[in-house]
This record gives sequence, C-alpha cells and structure tokens, in this order.
Amino acid sequence: MADDPPPFTLGIEEEYLLVDRETRAVTEGAPEALFEKCEKRLKGRVAHEFLSSQIEVNTNVCANLDQARDELIELRGTIAEVAAEYGLAPIAASTHPFSLWESQHHTDKARYNEIAQDIQTPVRRLMICGMHVHVGLGGDDELRIDLLNQVSYFLPHLLALSTSSPFWRGQNTGLKSYRLSVFDEMPRTGIPNRFQSFSEYQRHVDVLVKAGLIEDATKLWWDVRPSGRFPTLEMRITDVCTLIEDTLAVAALFRCIMRMLYRLKLNNQRWRIYSPMLLEENRWRAQRYGLDEGLVDFGKGEVVSCATLLDEIVGLIAEDAEALDCTAQIDHLKTIQKRGTSAHRQIAAYDDALAGGADADAALIAVVDGLIAETVTFTK
Repeated sequence: MADDPPPFTLGIEEEYLLVDRETRAVTEGAPEALFEKCEKRLKGRVAHEFLSSQIEVNTNVCANLDQARDELIELRGTIAEVAAEYGLAPIAASTHPFSLWESQHHTDKARYNEIAQDIQTPVRRLMICGMHVHVGLGGDDELRIDLLNQVSYFLPHLLALSTSSPFWRGQNTGLKSYRLSVFDEMPRTGIPNRFQSFSEYQRHVDVLVKAGLIEDATKLWWDVRPSGRFPTLEMRITDVCTLIEDTLAVAALFRCIMRMLYRLKLNNQRWRIYSPMLLEENRWRAQRYGLDEGLVDFGKGEVVSCATLLDEIVGLIAEDAEALDCTAQIDHLKTIQKRGTSAHRQIAAYDDALAGGADADAALIAVVDGLIAETVTFTK
C-alpha cells in the first residue's frame, strides 16, 4: 500500500429500544436518571435518541475489532444492568414486535424538537433502531467521496446480513427489514447521489444550508454518507444486529470493503459504478427477502444467491481481512448466512410459540423475550 494509507479505524453506533420487563412493550419514556447513571459509567459513549424510549451507544475510535467487541460488551452490559433497576431491558432490534408508535414521545431536546416540528408524522413513526459503522479515512475528503460513489454497490449486501425488523404493530410484515419502510418516509434518505468531487458535494450541501432547510450535513440521512463530524465514511443502511458477534462481522465487512476499494484505487482501478435505479432494486430485495432470495449480479444480469455473492465478496477482501486482523469476524459472516439473521429467529420464535398453542399476543411476547436474552448474549 501507499506510504501513508488511511488509518481504517472503526467506530460503531447502535440504538436500542427500552422495554418494560413485565409487559415486554416499549416503555413510554425512560427516566432521565437511567441515562444519567449510564453516562456516569460509560463517560460520553451513551446518548439520547429521537424517542425517549431509545438509547444510543457509541464506541470510541477503535483500532481493531477486538477493541470494538470489548466496548460493545461493556456498553450493552452496562445499559442492561442499569435498565434493570428501573424494570426495563434493552433490545437490539430495529423494530418492536407489537408496540405502537402512537404511544411514544420524542426526547425534549432542541434538535429533536426542531426535527419533530419540521417533519411531523413521518418522524413520529420512527420507533426504529439502526446500526452505523464509521471507517476512518484520515483527512482526505476527496477519497471519502470517491469511495462513497463505489461502496454504494455493497449496501444491499450489508443490509441483507443485518436484518432484524420483520414485525410492525403486531404483524409479520413479510419484510426482513421493515425499518427501512419507516425510515424512507423521511427526507434525504436512501442511496446517496454520485459526486465528482468533495467540492461538488459541499456545494450541494451549501444550497440546502443557505436556503435554511438544514443546519449542516448531519441532516443528510443517506444509507452511507461522509460524516459531518468525523473524517470518516459512515455506513447507515443496516438494521441493528441482535447478537454482538453479528454486529462485529457486518462492521468488519464494511471496513474490509473500504480497504479493498482503496487498493483498487492505488492500482488505478475502481469498482464499476451502477445507476441508482439498479442499486435501489437490490436494496429493495435485501429489505424484502434478506438473505433468502438473492440479489442481482449486474454484470451477469441475473439474480444470484446471497451465499454465492458472499463467497465472492469474501474472496475479494481476503487480503484486507488478514491485514486488518479480522478474519474471524469475516468467517462469521458464513455463520449468519447459514443460520439466518435476527429477523429469521424472530419469525421462527413466533411460529414455534403458535405451534405450541400460544395465542398471537403470547407469541409476540416470546419474540421479545428472545430479543432481551440475545441482546446480552456474549462471552467476555
């Protein structure tokens, strides 16, 4: 690689819903004391989210996946411990199986009050959680835009490996990631535009800022974006993974893809850039089917199984996984492929409960119980 390559550091953000341990419903508002206790112990790595029933965690800048794993274990474990004091539990799932958004309240902070006033009902429906992965690229803004254009191709693949939102309002939606259906009602979401340079990107942002529509680039909620706060490219398309090992595998994949694309650049090569029309089709397939029905290989012009596509991607990034010391996490992707994502397990838990004689309400509670347990399933 070049004498001064990007650092490819890693940062992971996860959002959780807080549920009542008795009813298993999403709480209508977590007490402020819960956030204060978490903040005291986690020191700047925990925050409010849009809904008062949500909590967000952020790792420090991590040099490797082992560090990220240690932090996520600490973050999830601490929140679960503190939440239990208030009769609550966190679940790492992108939707709740049965709670209704109408009973929720947004966090009373200036940013969220402004968003609520601006966007109205679409933002009130955001009882959803996601996972964001930052990869550090140093101070090279042109590189961030170059890789932004290319990495969009892989976003559906990342989504398919992370799905955790099959239920909404007590119904199996038939989608593995219903979260995106809710989030796509928001403005400035989806596959990002293609830009020729960072200055072109900045000019587009400046138009919106000058018109008074947004304050800054943090209100661009694309599936991947140049972070408005850090020298990173931030992947945002994925559902939050219920199991920590799945989180780490998906984060490792994004990080390795970024390094692979940088290697191509050093050799005066690049990943072929496809039109948003085609990328959106694969995005929909990942949202609808997850890993089950395959994605389109645009070069072949045919649908290819996710297992085959994953094998191809893992082959492409083998060198990068070794260089970044994350071959174990990349190997875990095949485990996800074989046994399914959280969405598969949630549906199976619901169907198993029904088959065992439970009614629909009890079956949904069984799904929540599984999510509570899996969110803190890890080996230290």
